[in-house]
Amino acid sequence: MKRIIHTDKAPAAIGPYNQAVLVDQTLYVSGQIAIDPATGELVQDSIEAETHQVLKNLGAILVAAGAHYKDVIKCSVFVKDMHQYARINAVYAEYFEAEWAPARELVEVVNLPRFVNVEISLIATLP
Repeated sequence: MKRIIHTDKAPAAIGPYNQAVLVDQTLYVSGQIAIDPATGELVQDSIEAETHQVLKNLGAILVAAGAHYKDVIKCSVFVKDMHQYARINAVYAEYFEAEWAPARELVEVVNLPRFVNVEISLIATLP
């Protein structure tokens, strides 16, 4: 059985998809970009600010499902410029400590929705 997860504390979907889907104890969270859910505006002051907003959006969806960053088992990170890897990774490390960090890939792409610099999706298991 699947359950749709939605929260107003993360941006609404900008296409025909949901923020997250819970199947049994596994949570599949759609890719998040740096939209501030309070204003609907993109946060692009710096790559660090953009990455923080993406991870805050993911965190809000995790909470809505009853999960936490420690429950994440896999992240997919898409970036527009691999030269920003170290800066994105530094912010990412503030949310995922090395001893329990999830599996991950980071892929450079030509473009992302709304021409942002970073998008992250994840899979988590509920406690």
